[in-house]
Amino acid sequence: MSKPVRIVEYGTTPAAPKVADKTSEEELLELEAKYCSHGDTVHYMDEPKLFESCEGSFLYDGEGTPYLDLQMWHSAVNFGYSNERLNAAARSQLDRLPQVSSKFLHRERIELAARLAKRIERTWGTEGRVHFNVGGAQANEDALKLVRNYDEGKRTRMFAFEGGYHGRTLGTTAITSSYRYGRRFGHISDRAHFVPFPYCFRCPYGKKREDCGLYCVDQFERLFDSEYHGVWDNKAEQSEFAAFFMEPIQGTGGYIVPPPGYFEKLSKVLEARKILIVDDEVHMGFYRAGKFWAMENFNLKPDIVVFGKSLTNGLNPLSGLWAREELINPDVFPAGSTHSTYSSNPMGTAVALENVKMMEEGDYEAMTAEKGAHFLAGLRELQARYPIIGDVDGLGLALRMEICTEDGITPDTATAQRLMNEAFKGDIEFAGKRYGLALDVGGYYKNVVVFAPALTISRREIELALALLDRVLHRVTKG
Repeated sequence: MSKPVRIVEYGTTPAAPKVADKTSEEELLELEAKYCSHGDTVHYMDEPKLFESCEGSFLYDGEGTPYLDLQMWHSAVNFGYSNERLNAAARSQLDRLPQVSSKFLHRERIELAARLAKRIERTWGTEGRVHFNVGGAQANEDALKLVRNYDEGKRTRMFAFEGGYHGRTLGTTAITSSYRYGRRFGHISDRAHFVPFPYCFRCPYGKKREDCGLYCVDQFERLFDSEYHGVWDNKAEQSEFAAFFMEPIQGTGGYIVPPPGYFEKLSKVLEARKILIVDDEVHMGFYRAGKFWAMENFNLKPDIVVFGKSLTNGLNPLSGLWAREELINPDVFPAGSTHSTYSSNPMGTAVALENVKMMEEGDYEAMTAEKGAHFLAGLRELQARYPIIGDVDGLGLALRMEICTEDGITPDTATAQRLMNEAFKGDIEFAGKRYGLALDVGGYYKNVVVFAPALTISRREIELALALLDRVLHRVTKG
């Protein structure tokens, strides 16, 4: 095995420790094929990839080939791999208080909750409390419990978006629109009523963004015009729908950005019917979409905010939610209402606290806006040269490139998958070096390449990303 190369201009390779009896990659893949479940997402790839080290925006395989990661663990690693400051916070906590039951308090848990709650109070002028868990789906489960507890179970149904993703636990599959995720397992509650997301490139109503007048909100509001639409009793002015679970920008759905004014108009419909707003920021929170909370872009005040993923920069499982005081105060949501053994673990809260401090020290709103605009401009240049790119869009450093047939509109799932596989081969030549690209494909038709680079990605790394994308696009269209 050759020694890992040192990438001076675009990244660096950390020195890997030498292990005398190191199992070969071939042997590891044989063991994986025999003993590892395929129920997770690894086997979405034609050939699962094994990596040995990481740093900054790069992953490195056993041969030292650098893979520029443009999805960063599905937006979980905003500050880059092996971030020295966050790693130091983890090591410090490991030496001081690595374990303590969530039955007890520790400093980092309290300080992190206070910082997040105060941040939301400054943003939306609302007091509330923070509740921790270990994953985005689990935090959304807790949000479901809060909502159903609020009026003592009198309203049990939820609204959610087509294309929305809130997790794959039994509870959250009821509010995640993908039928594939839940069909084998059933549901512990009624499926949500799924509302079309404002997917302007593929408007389900055949409208155009420029002059539609937000027709999709009008179609949602008409559900409350008559009892015969099945959601509203006009005489009693009551509904069995308690909340609307929503992503400000769809994640798994393909990084779809709603048009201006959409959420403002939608929120008026919901507030008039006393339907709670649950803002799922698991994928887009913490500056991914240019603001600390993605919903800040859309002038909507949520009742519950769910967060996770990049909260610990991928170092330790931790998630949580914030809820208005009225929903979560100890009188209505007492001790033991919901619980997870590792919910507020000290390793996770210590890293998260340092992570939030780092976000407060820099102007990430300006940085993500500048970097995102530069990246988006490059994607538009590629779109002009490759007819298979039907649409590009983005907000902050949440960007999308929709792959279509050459008519520019028909989804081309096979080519999108091929693009991802070719990028992952690690044989892209550029400036005398070999690179790979770590890409992710999402969207309703799995034809959208979604980009969630590290917030710390440099301008030169963005240029490298565009150059490598150009080569892969050329390979799948011309080769």
